[in-house]
Amino acid sequence: MSRQTTVLVGVLLVLYALVLVESCSPKSKEEPKSVSTPAAFVGSVSCKSCHAKPYADWQLSDHFRAMQEPTDSTVLGDFNDRSFTADGVKSRFFRKDGKYFINTEGNDGQNHDYQVLYTFGFFPLQQYLVAAPGGRMQATRVSWDSREKKWFHQYHGDKIFHRDWLHWTGGGQNWNTMCASCHSTNLQKNYTSADDSYISTFDEINVTCESCHGPASKHVAFVQSEGYKAGERILNMGLHYGKEQNPQLQLNTCATCHARKADIAPEQIRQGEILDDMIPQVISNEFYFADGQIREEDYEYGSFAQSKMFHNNVRCSSCHNPHSGKLQLSGNDQCMSCHKPEYNTKAHTFHLENTEASMCISCHMPAKTFMGNDLRRDHSFRVPRPDQSVVYATPNACSGCHTDKSVQWAAEAIEKRYGKNRVYHFSDDLLPGSLLNDKSEGHLVKLLRDTTQPEIVRATAASYLGNVVTRIAAGTLVDAVKDSKPMVRYHALRSLENFPPEQWQEKAYSGLKDKTRAVRIAAADLYHRLPAESIPAEARGAYASADAENRRYLHYQTDFAVGNVMLADYELQGGDQVNAIAHYLRGLKKDSLMNYARFNLSALYNATGKNAEALRVLQEAAAIDPRNDRTYYSLALLYYEMGDVKRTEESFRQAMGLGTLNIGVYYNYGLLLQQQGKVEQAEDVLLRGYRLDPQAPNINYALAFLYLNQRQPEKALPHAKVLRLLDPQNP
Repeated sequence: MSRQTTVLVGVLLVLYALVLVESCSPKSKEEPKSVSTPAAFVGSVSCKSCHAKPYADWQLSDHFRAMQEPTDSTVLGDFNDRSFTADGVKSRFFRKDGKYFINTEGNDGQNHDYQVLYTFGFFPLQQYLVAAPGGRMQATRVSWDSREKKWFHQYHGDKIFHRDWLHWTGGGQNWNTMCASCHSTNLQKNYTSADDSYISTFDEINVTCESCHGPASKHVAFVQSEGYKAGERILNMGLHYGKEQNPQLQLNTCATCHARKADIAPEQIRQGEILDDMIPQVISNEFYFADGQIREEDYEYGSFAQSKMFHNNVRCSSCHNPHSGKLQLSGNDQCMSCHKPEYNTKAHTFHLENTEASMCISCHMPAKTFMGNDLRRDHSFRVPRPDQSVVYATPNACSGCHTDKSVQWAAEAIEKRYGKNRVYHFSDDLLPGSLLNDKSEGHLVKLLRDTTQPEIVRATAASYLGNVVTRIAAGTLVDAVKDSKPMVRYHALRSLENFPPEQWQEKAYSGLKDKTRAVRIAAADLYHRLPAESIPAEARGAYASADAENRRYLHYQTDFAVGNVMLADYELQGGDQVNAIAHYLRGLKKDSLMNYARFNLSALYNATGKNAEALRVLQEAAAIDPRNDRTYYSLALLYYEMGDVKRTEESFRQAMGLGTLNIGVYYNYGLLLQQQGKVEQAEDVLLRGYRLDPQAPNINYALAFLYLNQRQPEKALPHAKVLRLLDPQNP
């Protein structure tokens, strides 16, 4: 699970939807002046008198029980002096003076008593929140299994060091940052970076009506007005979201919590575009399987947004009662409410009717377990593709059940029934595109340009295309900056960061004036790396405004370890080395295992003449992750600058021994060996790099240079021809 972007949700929150406002079909889309002032939160009790049935349903939901004060009725766990030991840590659960306590390992490695302040979640597990310094609350990892009625450790077998970011006392289990906004209403985390503290507040402790519909003061005022009584109606009746039939708007409302994402700012715009308020994770193979199936926790949005269901106007509330969270119907009846009856027969399922294997969800919504016992289903509703599993090692529902059979058997079984050809799915291009080899570009360009494909899929293609640094890729991404879909525009701008400025600086600045906040932020970050005079004159005003938004976004992320690194990178690009160092160090204080921050910090120390500090940082990185080839490459370059040739060679050899794919290792090590007169060794190293990437300019240059020095022009010539082909204008 990613340390940087995991959003901890202590209970599987059912999909958000809305309180249906009876008799509220809009006749006018204009709000009357009486409700044009900013809305305020009025509390869920204000909804009860008019919406008794939705209110009663909500009180039975996991949303209602998302977070509660500990009482005999809300605490599910056994606190009758029970002990539980997992992965070398003994915890004890007990009561004292009517309060609930947990005795367990703290961040000093010793056991302490912690008072439970709140219950967190309900089913299938319940966690408990305890206080920590700096206004923090932390969620325990030893949790109560509500289904089996027992204590359990969410990550059994994973012994976590007490200083680790993932330890329950660390950043990964911090309520203020990782959990609170999706378990309470109108959560304001109120983080102060200067002293690394919080004064977090909420209007209501749990997930209430206003969590989904928005602050309701305007709604209440309107339905009490004479205009309403006389038959006047407005869109959504003064709420952010009301009786709205647009599936995209409903999904955006649910995605506030049901997405793996980064929030942009403390206040939400909530005007219909999700990227005004947050940046969802695309379906890249870091968090998903390369075809888009769930790998890590995705909280439904990323899966559902890519599904054929969503693109045929199916909404969250089509299947889920939006207030109780329960399914509208049970079993296959839910699916048959839209699909033809023949899909519920053995002719379609291949399995006996009324068995688990014949359930639609068994094949089309395979499940994974997260947080130790929370079974969550993939909402991409895909057709199983064992033929792709054979080639790309992706999972498929057939093999998930038939574990005694090979994926080849499953592929042949499908082919026997349906023939060799499969109906096209975007994964047919996304899978080969994700490999980032010499054939990927065509697949990614095709997906990005195909406007019939889901927005999140095309955005994923744009994200991958940033790793294919060619002129075709650059041109395609520049065109995508003006795409109709904001998620595509956002990732096109992010990917252009990997391309030379001359390929985009005069063409991509429309992003600075984009109507969507996240796109403006990405454009500002892209142009921030340029000298001020290099920004097109007509874009400088827009850049200044977008840059201010970007700075605010970056500062808002600094309660995350990775947020400090993002801000440090930004400060470094702007030439502020002092603040860059400070934020790298802050990030490492929050997550001591975050080695990529050490690489940047070491390079910055080196640039400021502090090589001793640079070396210390890289040695820490090697101790934490001795299998990272980048560490040894960086050490080799630093040792060479410090004049230690012996350790330079040793570090290059370690990087190569780890199977590095970094062509720079082979290039620099080959040159070093050549300088020392070790021609045969140099040739061997350079040829190994050449076999990895025959088009690499530096490797071809080094080989041509080596062979010419050895008076072997016939060997040098093929490499010189590659250079001429790659860069014909270079004298």
